Amino acid sequence: MRTELWDGFTRLIKKEVVPALGCTEPVSVALASAIAAQKLAGDIQMISVHVSPNLMKNGMGVGVPGTGMVGLSIAAAIGAVAGEPEAGLEVLKNITPEDVTQAKSLQSAVTVEVADVLNIIYAKVVVSDGEHRVAVTIADSHTNVVSIEEDGLTTYINTQEQETASEPTESPMKDACAQDIFDFALNAPLESISFIEQAYQLNNDLSHEGLSQDYGLQVGATFKRNVDKGLLAKSLMTDVLCRTSAASDARMDGAMKPAMSNSGSGNQGISATMPVVVVAEHVHADRETMIRALMLSHLMAVYIKSYQHKLSALCGATTASMGAAAGMTWLLGGNFKQISDAICSMIGDVAGMICDGAKTSCAMKVSSSAGAAFKATLMALDGIRVTGNEGIVSENVDESIRNLSSLANGAMTQTDVQILEIMVNK
Repeated sequence: MRTELWDGFTRLIKKEVVPALGCTEPVSVALASAIAAQKLAGDIQMISVHVSPNLMKNGMGVGVPGTGMVGLSIAAAIGAVAGEPEAGLEVLKNITPEDVTQAKSLQSAVTVEVADVLNIIYAKVVVSDGEHRVAVTIADSHTNVVSIEEDGLTTYINTQEQETASEPTESPMKDACAQDIFDFALNAPLESISFIEQAYQLNNDLSHEGLSQDYGLQVGATFKRNVDKGLLAKSLMTDVLCRTSAASDARMDGAMKPAMSNSGSGNQGISATMPVVVVAEHVHADRETMIRALMLSHLMAVYIKSYQHKLSALCGATTASMGAAAGMTWLLGGNFKQISDAICSMIGDVAGMICDGAKTSCAMKVSSSAGAAFKATLMALDGIRVTGNEGIVSENVDESIRNLSSLANGAMTQTDVQILEIMVNK
């Protein structure tokens, strides 16, 4: 075991798996707006938002927590009115109905445009009170403030080395392989990884929320209703689909509950968490076993995502669910080979599912990915997998992951352009 990687894994997972209230793209805009507004004394008169194409795609149609509305203009307005900059991705956690009313009246003063930038994640928000103006720029990750300008004078520049679109892989993943992830999750001291238990607490709570209210397309609730009607059998598979998609239903429709995110995405965090939680409960796993399964899932998802751009035309729920396949396979008695087989089968199954922006129908893609993960898990446990002779899949799991990422970072970049063009011209 290469234990020299373990400290780096711990630091990375604490960075990539964090609570987030609402879809991280509009929340990033809300955060920039909140930081800017905090520096102004007068009433806000104007907000100008410029975002990268990918951020525009993921912010156009998704619910903003607590507002009952979708889109980047309300995100910018509510961030300026009542956002808490120090809360990061939970910037909107304490907004009130009165704040929402004020933000809605401010929306007419908000403009949103696509910026001509190379950054995958980019948001520049300019807020003015008529006398003074503050510009805040976030780039490369959803909370990474790179500059602040006050009345044209730069008052803050982030001089730390930043991850760039051309360098999606960050240490320690550049030196790691899937076996290292497996070894760490199963053998690291429990006290050093127990923080991942919060993923269960937050995402399970969000799942219950999704089943208790009429959120979005009600994908999870639809599964539950049809189990109750006898049109679907109550089984481990349907429980995985129901509870995973319910969490996404709530999140994508603006529920005021945080998700535990993964690699900058709440849906990816949900996809890496809930299938594992459901299986852990099914096998009556003890606390330590659930923690290790969740760590295996989340860190494997981070490992796979580390080869890809933060945002792309490839649906992130698919790659996060590959982490869930690892966690579920282990919980059901699988070894590393069977985990590798399950991931390879998933790559042979759902590779190429497109991301056409964040919106309520993402819950359907989350449920499809969770179902593919469970299917691949059962196949792997029976000694069956997509072989290295088929499609983009290789015999080796790490090579298969790199092949998938080459597709996402290469040919699918043009797919991303086409998707955004279709969306903005509907």
